[in-house]
Amino acid sequence: MVAQRLEDLDHDGRVAETLTLEWRDAPLHVQVIDMPLNALYYNPGTHRIRAQRSLDQARDAALSEDPWSQESQDYLKYLLTCRPADPSQPDPEFDKLAEHLEEFGQIEPGLITREGILVNGNTRCAALRDGGTFTSMRVGVLPASCTWDDINAVEVSLQLRRDKRRDYSYINHLLALEEQRDQLHRPTTVIAKTFHTTTAVCERDFWVLAELRNCIKRSQSTGQESMRLVDFEQSKEKLGELYRVYREEQRKSPQRAELLKESRLAAIVLDYAKTDVRFIGTDFQERYLDKGLVDEFGRVESDTGAAVIPGLGRSVKSPGADVAAARAITDRLLRARAVATADSVDEPAKTAAKELISAYHEAFGEAITVAGRDAMLRKKRLAAPDRVTAACKDLEQAVTDLVLARGNSSLDEDAFDDALIQMHTVLEQLATEAQRSVKIPGSGLDWLATAVENRPELS
Repeated sequence: MVAQRLEDLDHDGRVAETLTLEWRDAPLHVQVIDMPLNALYYNPGTHRIRAQRSLDQARDAALSEDPWSQESQDYLKYLLTCRPADPSQPDPEFDKLAEHLEEFGQIEPGLITREGILVNGNTRCAALRDGGTFTSMRVGVLPASCTWDDINAVEVSLQLRRDKRRDYSYINHLLALEEQRDQLHRPTTVIAKTFHTTTAVCERDFWVLAELRNCIKRSQSTGQESMRLVDFEQSKEKLGELYRVYREEQRKSPQRAELLKESRLAAIVLDYAKTDVRFIGTDFQERYLDKGLVDEFGRVESDTGAAVIPGLGRSVKSPGADVAAARAITDRLLRARAVATADSVDEPAKTAAKELISAYHEAFGEAITVAGRDAMLRKKRLAAPDRVTAACKDLEQAVTDLVLARGNSSLDEDAFDDALIQMHTVLEQLATEAQRSVKIPGSGLDWLATAVENRPELS
């Protein structure tokens, strides 16, 4: 069908629609044809839902064995419509996409292979099928010589265009990076260029993914249950900050860096907010947490033994004992989380796991509260974050003032416009200095840079 429609297009005589894409490191213009929705296949290798495939082990195994069966295709469609961080829930972003397609129709064409496998547009195809209004989809067609490496590379390049509408989820983004390095054997500099980022950010993401895989391995106990990559979907900023503080501390003391990492990983497993996790430093275990641990659940003795001081007959903790104790707590939490979320575990085991998590959550909560209070006392006043927070409060008041001014028609519009121009100038300066000061930008700085970059020139 694809070959026939391409041939018909060549003999039609009309100006054909084309799609430009990056193909083997060079631009390529491919022709766009109209294909029936029921003739297209969801791509089993798409990066968009790669992490979510582990939601159902049996269906994932069937998908790996025969990705083109109706059962496998239905599973792929189900994952495309789910919330990335919680695949058991529908994704509001998918619903918005479906509504947009119903109202405006398909704007950008998808992309398929000669066999009808969707390379780009999997989610749009699912939304068009759900809507019921459309029976076909406009798609570009890749050359007949394309391989699976080509398919994966093209999908990534199209996804990372500046006009992208729906980002990969966090974990799927990490998996896409890993694929570029391990399967396509591309150097980090090339990967960074492909993903419009820096080598430092790529190295951070590789480190985070390696740590997550290690956490999954540590979460395995005597049964088959273990945590999944998708369980860390909403921990992007916490993991990014963990990498930054870990690297800084590692230059001073590798042992204390490991202690900090284990304590923060435990807090991430307990699902504490990033503002709480920030209060966990190298002294968190000894200074704050040990005081609140309950022997029944929280106290974990390390098996590293004690060192005896010659001549005095006194023993002290051996080097690494604190790290071993912190690692044991994290291991216990990882295994408990795996049991608590597994479908194959009986209720008594789940209940025991949830009680353990609850006990740790209470102990960590009390310790974080005290650590946060101490941190606020040590915090320097009038630092850059305080200035920005104060400015936000002023802007919130400005919103209220605008509402009041609209009610009595008292707004000086020219003066307000002048103030916005001044604010834009200040934001440009802030973005410039922040980008110079912050080596690995977070989502806030990314937003600021994009907002300043994308703003039209002022007349």
